[in-house]
Amino acid sequence: MRRLVAVLAAAVALGVGLTACGESDPVAGTTGGETREITHAMGTTKVPAHPQRVVVLDTDKIDTALSLGVTPVGAATAGEAKSWPTYFGEDKLAGIKEVGVLGEPDLEAINALKPDLILGSKFRQEKFYDELAAIAPTVFTEKVGITWKENFLLDGKALGKEQEAKDLLASYEARAKEFGAKLGDAASRKISIVRFLPGNIRVYGPESFSGIVLGDTGLGRPERQLLANKEDKRFDVVSPERVNEVDGDVIFVTAYGEKAAAEQGTVTAGSLWKNLSAVKANKAYVVSDEVWMTGIGVGAANKILDDLQKYLAA
Repeated sequence: MRRLVAVLAAAVALGVGLTACGESDPVAGTTGGETREITHAMGTTKVPAHPQRVVVLDTDKIDTALSLGVTPVGAATAGEAKSWPTYFGEDKLAGIKEVGVLGEPDLEAINALKPDLILGSKFRQEKFYDELAAIAPTVFTEKVGITWKENFLLDGKALGKEQEAKDLLASYEARAKEFGAKLGDAASRKISIVRFLPGNIRVYGPESFSGIVLGDTGLGRPERQLLANKEDKRFDVVSPERVNEVDGDVIFVTAYGEKAAAEQGTVTAGSLWKNLSAVKANKAYVVSDEVWMTGIGVGAANKILDDLQKYLAA
């Protein structure tokens, strides 16, 4: 009931002009009241040409906004991780207010921030779209992970930073390609990506975020992680008893939250893990989950390249 009251109040506060505004109609927080039409996963929405108070509801949107020099006024957090991408530095995150978690945004908290643009994901928040759109112009991307580059460009356009987004993506792709070329034998190196979550272990395929980044460098993957027989090529689940399936020339390991990190410690202390060829060769590396898994943006992608440079170029 409180949520409904908050949303209705937001709609009244914004006035009917929001849903029927023309190109020259004023929108809060913009210069001269300019608006632009953005076509996205939920339709077409008029957004401020220069949004000033942005709320983001997924981890990739935080990465995108900060990469483009926009500090959100509010952001949802990722469940078990309970944090925002610290790889941007704590000073960049200091002024952001928490507005719930990815799958359950706090509408009252969002309304209180008086945003002029909300960025979210149909995959995660579709059922909240109408309520969010009653608070402020709302733009949703369709999927997560596999379409991270398209999402980055769409969100960049919504933020009024379309060209900057194109330039940043092109710069990242050129860097990834150059890194792979310098390795010389990139395709022959089989890179395994393993993630511990509470209760399960995943291996990541070519259509996951980190898998796409590896693909951009030309690095190879273990046969098991190509997921050739799977419709969903983002990831597959492996039990602790089948941990031998995660082997590769090099293994990059992450854990999602404290419980998963404890389970990781148990598995990696066991004989099955210790007998992996990469582990025996001291080529199993623990890396940041928020970079490799939840970042899902050009900032995180460049941080993955930093890790690859650190561990593979030596």
